[in-house]
Amino acid sequence: MTRYPQTSPATTPLPAGFRAHTGSAGLREDGDDVVVVVNDGPAPASSAVFTRSLFAGPSVVLSRANAASGRARGLVVVAKNANVATGEQGMANAREVLDRAAASVGVPPEDLLIASTGVIGRQYPMDLLRTHLDGLAGAGFTADARAVAGAMMTTDTHPKTAVREMTTTTGATAQVVGVAKGVGMIEPDMATMIAVIFTDAAVEPGVLDAAFRAAVDDTFNCLSVDTDTSTSDTAIAFASGVAGEVAEAELREALTAVCLDLTRQLARDGEGATKLLTVEVTGARDRDQAKRVAKAILNSPLVKTAVHGADPNWGRVAMAIGKCSDDTDIDPERVTIVFGDLETYPAFPGEAELERLTEIMRAEEVTIAVDLGVTGRGPGGAADGSANDSAGDAAGGSCTVYGCDLTREYIAINADYTT
Repeated sequence: MTRYPQTSPATTPLPAGFRAHTGSAGLREDGDDVVVVVNDGPAPASSAVFTRSLFAGPSVVLSRANAASGRARGLVVVAKNANVATGEQGMANAREVLDRAAASVGVPPEDLLIASTGVIGRQYPMDLLRTHLDGLAGAGFTADARAVAGAMMTTDTHPKTAVREMTTTTGATAQVVGVAKGVGMIEPDMATMIAVIFTDAAVEPGVLDAAFRAAVDDTFNCLSVDTDTSTSDTAIAFASGVAGEVAEAELREALTAVCLDLTRQLARDGEGATKLLTVEVTGARDRDQAKRVAKAILNSPLVKTAVHGADPNWGRVAMAIGKCSDDTDIDPERVTIVFGDLETYPAFPGEAELERLTEIMRAEEVTIAVDLGVTGRGPGGAADGSANDSAGDAAGGSCTVYGCDLTREYIAINADYTT
């Protein structure tokens, strides 16, 4: 089922310096299921963050070690099999996949990362993977990011890519191109799903790492579909250096823009979703409090089902805020709740306003803004309507999170996931 208009171009070129293989090893019935991306640039740099799950798979364990240098030169992705909870054999299989892929593309195995996604608790079909990876040396390579995104998908309904341009210090154009997959088991903790960001800018590993981690924290880590943290979450940034240097501020802006674009795409395509749900919390003591309250609202099954049914039951948001009982500095008498541009609390809408609220909630994107009143600010601005530029906001007393509604189709997809 196509839930949203598809406006993405048929192809999305990777930045200069990258080549990719996408192919079918036979792990899925139809379509590509293996990706190998190589960074051939003159100044390779990388940054990677991974799940904090106690059941992190061998792919995460191996990639953590190989990513430590900040100079990783490529990535292998295996779709339709997570290779998690597979014991010593699973670790050995992941090492073999890395070794075979590295040998086929001429990269040392310690310079290659690996990501895997799919069903937990099943061993890799190694005969299929060996045959496919050993044939990579003679296989075709592409520069199409959209093909990479498509080969990584599991329950995604379409490939997800995002692009931003930057200007180098010499006036040339550099690019940031991102791909991502994952629309279920999404409650990122340190990283997210599988997201890979490519740039042809020349960036030192330390600069790339700082910029990428900041971008992940403001975007992917503010995403939730179903409150479940994956065992395989992986987010990686690669830089080839082909285009030349860019200003650090411009790099941060472009990385964040690409990650945010992908975050919103992932939320919109959440399993069974029909609506994008955005929750903005301001007026908090600090960013941690704002994010905690925002996630409590976003993850509430009652809020999510109300959004799905366009039920103007705004009291469910008040309920979700009230669950944050450890935040004793939140005073209900100072809280404001707004759907779109309609204040529901403490305005106490009448019948006419409730009808309008229903219309607001029928949109494909629903925004809920909450001011906690801890620092005396309102949604979208200060108490007097001025711009959000107070010392309180500068200290991080706001956060925006992204998710989706909860539908019957989500249950259907996950009730039959392995059958």
